[in-house]
Order: sequence, then structure tokens, then C-alpha cells
Amino acid sequence: MCGIIGILGQGDVADRLVDGLRRLEYRGYDSAGVCTIHDGKLDRRRAEGKLNNLARELAAAPLPGVIGIAHTRWATHGAPTTSNAHPHATGEVALVHNGIIENFKPLREELQARGRTFASDTDTEVVAHLVSELVEAGQSPKDAVQAVLPRLHGAFALAILFRQHPDMLIGARLGSPLVVGYGEGETYLGSDALALAPLTQKIAYLEEGDWVVITRERTQIYDRENNPVERPVTISGVTGALIDKGNHRHFMQKEIFEQPVVVAQTLQSYLRPLEEQVALPQMDFELGDIRRVTIVACGTSFYAGMVAKYWFEQFARMPVDLDVASEFRYRQPVLEEGGLALFISQSGETADTLAALRHARAEGQKIAVVVNVPTSSMAREADLLLPTHAGPEIGVASTKAFTCQLAVLAALAANLARARGKLSADEERDIVGHLAEAPAALNAALAHDEDIEAMAHLVAPARDVLYLGRGPDYPMALEGALKLKEISYIHAEGYAAGEMKHGPIALIDENVPVIVLAPSGPLFEKTVSNMQEVQARGGKVILISDAEGIAQAGEGTIATIEMPRVHPLIAPLVYAVPVQLLAYHVAVAKGTDVDQPRNLAKSVTVE
Repeated sequence: MCGIIGILGQGDVADRLVDGLRRLEYRGYDSAGVCTIHDGKLDRRRAEGKLNNLARELAAAPLPGVIGIAHTRWATHGAPTTSNAHPHATGEVALVHNGIIENFKPLREELQARGRTFASDTDTEVVAHLVSELVEAGQSPKDAVQAVLPRLHGAFALAILFRQHPDMLIGARLGSPLVVGYGEGETYLGSDALALAPLTQKIAYLEEGDWVVITRERTQIYDRENNPVERPVTISGVTGALIDKGNHRHFMQKEIFEQPVVVAQTLQSYLRPLEEQVALPQMDFELGDIRRVTIVACGTSFYAGMVAKYWFEQFARMPVDLDVASEFRYRQPVLEEGGLALFISQSGETADTLAALRHARAEGQKIAVVVNVPTSSMAREADLLLPTHAGPEIGVASTKAFTCQLAVLAALAANLARARGKLSADEERDIVGHLAEAPAALNAALAHDEDIEAMAHLVAPARDVLYLGRGPDYPMALEGALKLKEISYIHAEGYAAGEMKHGPIALIDENVPVIVLAPSGPLFEKTVSNMQEVQARGGKVILISDAEGIAQAGEGTIATIEMPRVHPLIAPLVYAVPVQLLAYHVAVAKGTDVDQPRNLAKSVTVE
């Protein structure tokens, strides 16, 4: 979602603010802006589209000032226009905002009734006017912000400048992340540690409801009750070097090819090769006491959860519920005593998932979190933190984070099975061996990149594409369809192969490519029979299988993608690669923005 950076510095800050925004581009955005204080005035530069447009504005009209705020906006209220771009300002106050002010309409009407004039269609501008109104009436910035924050309903991270206080920066968070950075004679605000990496690695994470007043003399954090508090200063460990694409054309391509390494790094935290066991981090409860698991996630992480449901039920014989986070609270789920609620998120800040986590905790559930950012809000609220080690994922369409999530969930499934007495030592030894083979199998899958690129032209002209799979390959079909939709803008759907004849087969004709995921194994014959039903109706099938499966399937496909033969446990990790590569190469063929597809954001911090 939106990215925030603020600097109270010792020299002109505009260039460093833009550099910080470049580190937040991975979140997705459609406009950007910067504001500083100079010669007693608030001065802004804003632009639609990418940061290069903002950079051109700054080159044409430089922006001096030793204090400033900057923002990349992902549109929620109001179109992605320059007038709606942040920072928003009055004569006295400028601010940037990540999140949604849910009660902005009555607040706006109230302000308009008092004669305030609005220059944008955004929810954010009401906050600028509310604070400005109090400052203009003689209140201090600190008192004005303290009075306004309780009036805001929804989710927000804020960074605020005050014209008459050029040595003050105020930040606040509720539901959206914000960190404070401490430098040499300088202080910073940022959406995450990555934005501040070249400035400092000394950071403090604001907790839910916190707000902070930053001046030259000191930095004081307050909690939601307005009590002064201390938050621990930690070393982020994030490199200050800009993450680059190396020899790859796009970040997504680079991240696809990083998967053997990052999955290996992730598995190192969970496998004990000498003991031939799977281990988990410390927890303050017994897995064997868990009676039911509830898995909650969004998007690609939800499909990782679908695969985990198969594993938990198959290996641990554990009853599992599965929900998309945006629906979870609203169906009033029955959460039994002794339950484990498992939340999966790349960023650890996804608003729907975080809200679901807090609901589950209030219902007495133990909380486990699979997350790629171990300092995120979800990670800090977990009873059992299960980190992936994918490293920063810049491409909006998740790739390496997904396969690392699957690796962690497989380890959790094995631990649950052992804790419930469903896994013998020999069976655990086999699981360790199969998981250890996953990085090499991912490498073998990547070796078919050029073959997949060569067949992208078979899919690129299509308006509709179907993906089919059975068992754990059904969620992989859903994931393949999502990837194609996300970055190529082709309408695609994933189906359980056996469900085709219950309606979707009516869509089949010679213009609809059908991607079939069918590794050889116990479900292969059933999947191929469904594939043949498609072929009999003129469907153009691309089969993804291993050499044995391709040989058994016979002729009739328009293309095949050969994968290494692997154990069913790691097949979802391996079969993620061809669907990622196919989506990538189709998007490249169509000329779309692969890393920052339209309308999408990396970290969705609004409901």
C-alpha cells in the first residue's frame, strides 16, 4: 500500500525522501509527492504515475528544506490524480497518510459547514483540516494531534509537518505500520525499515495506537492513552544498498530464480538433518494439545493455506478450517477452545489478516504466524512465529515468498503429526529427506525457463484461460490463474479438475487454453481423464507433468512442460515454478508492467 517517509535532517532532504520512496515502490502506487518547510512556508511537489514523474517536477523546481515528508499513494478515495496525491496541506499543516479514514464523510461535512474548503476527493484531507483548525485556533501541534486522533475511525499511519514549527515532525499509527529511525543528529519516520535502510538501522516500531513527537531536542512516543512510553530500539539489519534486478529483466523474474536458494535458507531453520527431524521455534503451548486449526490468509497466501489444509489433514489427521481473511470475522466463526489460528502473510501487515488475528486472539485461540517480515505487526503478536527467509520481495506478484511459505507449512504439518502421534520416526525421516530435495527440484524446474518462454505465444492472445488440478494441485491451479490475472490482465480461473463437468466445461472451445497440472501419482489418472474431456470438446491443453506423466497422457496436447519427478509432499513447491514462469513470459509478451501491475499493491493495509 501507500509508502511514507519523513526526515528531520541537517541538510536538504528532498533527494533523500525520493530515494526512500524508491525503496517503497514495491508496495504499488499510482501517484507520489514531497513536502518540505522552507522560508517559513510549506512547499509541495506532486505528480501522477511513477516516481520519475515526481523527479522531473523536482528537477524543474527544486525543493529546499531540512525537514520533509514524502508519500507514494495507492488510490482508495478519489482517482489517482495530482490533486489527490499526498502530501495534503492547508496553510499551516501538511501530512501524508497510509490507510483509510472510515468516518471521513461526516468529518468532511462538519468541516465544510464551518467554512473549510477542500482541494481533493480523499479521506486524508479531512485529517489535515482537523489538525490545522486547532493549530489556527492557537493550540500546540502536540495538543492538536492528541485531540484529533481519537476522532479518526479506521486505519492510519500519519506523518505531519507544521509550518510554524520547522523542527518538529509528528507521526501516529493505528492499524498501519510506522517506524521511527534514529540517526546522527537526525530522526526519521518510515512505513518500514527498508525505506530507512540507507539512513539508519536503529529503529523503533510504534505499537498499535502509538504516536510520536520528534523535535531537535528529543523524540517522545506516547501510547493510545497519551502516556509517555519507551519502545525498544532495535537494529533492523536491512542493507542500505538499493535492491536491484541484477542480470534479470524484472524483479519478478529475479525472485522466481531465487527460489532454490531462499527455500533452502528457510528449510535450514526447520530441518535437523543429523537427527533427521523437523523442528519449530520455541512456543509456550503444546502442539499436541491443539484440537483444531483455523487457517486465515489473503490472495497467494490463502492458496498456500489451502495446500497446508491437505497436509495437516493427511499427515496429522487434524481438522482444519480455512478462510479468506476479509470474510473471516464477518461470518462470526465458531472458534473452539484448544484451537490454533494460523495466519499467513508475506508482509505481516495485511489489514484483513491482522484484524482476523486480533479477533481470533479475543476468542481465546493460540496464534501462529507464517510471515516474511519477522518485525511486522503480526509477528509481534504471535504465540508461535514461523518466519520464512525469502528476503525482500519487490515484485507485487508473490513468488519466492509463496514457496517459502509452503516449505514452512510442510514443516509445521510434520510437527503437528508427530505431536499427535501420527508420524513415526521412519516417516519423519522420509519427510526430512523429501524436503531437503526441494531446492534441487526447484533448480530442475527452472531449467525449463526457455521452453516455457517459447510457448508463451500460445497463451498471450487468449481472453480466457483455465487451470485444472486435483488434490494439492487444485490450489496450485488457483495460484496459476491468479498469477496470470495479476500481471498479464488475462481473465483466468482455476478449478478442481473433477468439477469441470459440473459447469465450467461449458466454457471450453478452441480459443480457451487449458493448463493442466498433473504430476504422476495417485491422482494422475483421474486428472488425465478430466483433461481428455476437455480435449474432446476442442480445448487446447498445455500439460504440466513429469516425464512419466507426459508419456502416459499421450498425444493431443498443444504443449507440455516437463517437471522433475518428485514426492507428492514437495510437488506444490516445484509446480509453482512453471505457473509463475508461464505468467511471467505471457506478461512480457503482452508488454505489461510485470513488477507493478495496475491497481495492485504489495502490502494491502486497508480493508
